[in-house]
Amino acid sequence: MSSVGETIGTVASVRIAGPGREFLADDEPVDLFIDEGRIVDIAPTGALAPRGEVLDGEGAWVVPGLWDNHVHTVQWALESQRTPLGVAASAVEAARIMSRAMPLPDGRRVGSGFRDVLWPDAPSVELLDAVTGEVPTYLINADVHSTWLNSAALRREGFDAIDGVLREADAFEISRRLNAADPDHGDRAVVAAGSRAAARGVTGLVDFDMAWNADAWPRRVMAGFAAHRVEFAVYPFDLPRAISAGLRTGELRELADAPDAGRGLVHVGPLKIISDGSLGTRTAACSHAYPDDPENYGVLTVPPAELTELLTIATGAGLGAAVHAIGDRAVTAALDAFTVTGAVGTIEHAQLVRHADLARFARLGIIASVQPQHALDDRDVVGTHWASQTSIGYPLKALRDAGVGLRFGSDAPVAPLDPWLAIAAAVARTDDDREPWHPEEALGLDDALRASIRSETRPDEVADIVLCGEDPRSADGETLRRMPVVATLLGGRLTHRA
Repeated sequence: MSSVGETIGTVASVRIAGPGREFLADDEPVDLFIDEGRIVDIAPTGALAPRGEVLDGEGAWVVPGLWDNHVHTVQWALESQRTPLGVAASAVEAARIMSRAMPLPDGRRVGSGFRDVLWPDAPSVELLDAVTGEVPTYLINADVHSTWLNSAALRREGFDAIDGVLREADAFEISRRLNAADPDHGDRAVVAAGSRAAARGVTGLVDFDMAWNADAWPRRVMAGFAAHRVEFAVYPFDLPRAISAGLRTGELRELADAPDAGRGLVHVGPLKIISDGSLGTRTAACSHAYPDDPENYGVLTVPPAELTELLTIATGAGLGAAVHAIGDRAVTAALDAFTVTGAVGTIEHAQLVRHADLARFARLGIIASVQPQHALDDRDVVGTHWASQTSIGYPLKALRDAGVGLRFGSDAPVAPLDPWLAIAAAVARTDDDREPWHPEEALGLDDALRASIRSETRPDEVADIVLCGEDPRSADGETLRRMPVVATLLGGRLTHRA
């Protein structure tokens, strides 16, 4: 039996279910032949002699390697070591959970995943202090755009907040500090998390960690990371450094003596700009006010003139752009900046889009990098906080029909890093017993799959391959969510075997 780490020469007896099947005459099993990391031939099973190490697919269904196009990698990797707060139905309950949390080795209590947007009560520093005392305690919102700290944590970090809640830039700074507390520990967590990602068919991700990733990823490869491909972002605070280092989007970034298994995996990604807030923190920049705060239209955290300047500098330096824009005002401002500068790249999230902006997306060639699971996680919040908005909420089919390119991601740890959840959410538009939410925005399986891949299963393509235990083409939403992954290959090398 082939084991993880081996290079496969023949994947025998599989059915192609994703892009590439259109080149086959029928759905009968085929053998895939791989050489130097690429698919070199496809033939009916048994028609040609096997080559090299053989992986018997036993009739499994094959799709191209899956990508998660929006991940905060270290934060996601450390998530399993933090106290989960997703079950907290109130501020009182969240504080109580943290009062029982085990401190980390550095003495801090860290919890994550709370969603206060529908809580009946509000976070306060007094509430948290009453049950956590002098142990520095940090609660990270599920959307990462706000953090709730007790007085001990605020003093330790040098911040002040009347209610103990830090928002936007201050919240990001707290997350950066927590993530960077022990780089070696973080690197080990990333290596372990890579194996979990491979078990769900992941062969690539775009890393949006708020750190200098140009050194971090080569360092991880040297330490043994070889689970998937990576495109890493830089942020405006590191833009001068990136330009000085000669970073250009798409270029390979690795050390000369990198291990063979890790070679060719790490590439420079885009400049990431966060231009507005989030729905959960009620800071996404929208055309209409939030109903509980008639003066609150959200915030453009990067003014339009500054956004245009950043895109101009990035474009001149050879960097693409990934602009976080959730509210419709932010999406419009981002499209304006792309128009003026001629920059290329993506708008991340695009959770509320004006009808008139659909055609602008397509005309500019800007990709909508979206997270379908967010629509299901936020459906109750949208009904409360975006009820008065007139733009399209969480569009998928509307974007596709307008000719806009789609890329799917998770925004992990905001949603689990599992492309099958994104695919299922896009196809079924529900993940519980309720009726599909805005089914008019659902996509077919082929469109959802294409938004999750970077290659096809055909000759001359990279051998990033996922063997599935069920046929995705006939699967319902529940089956897609739990899709059994039999094996994952990265450039022909086995990274997961069930």
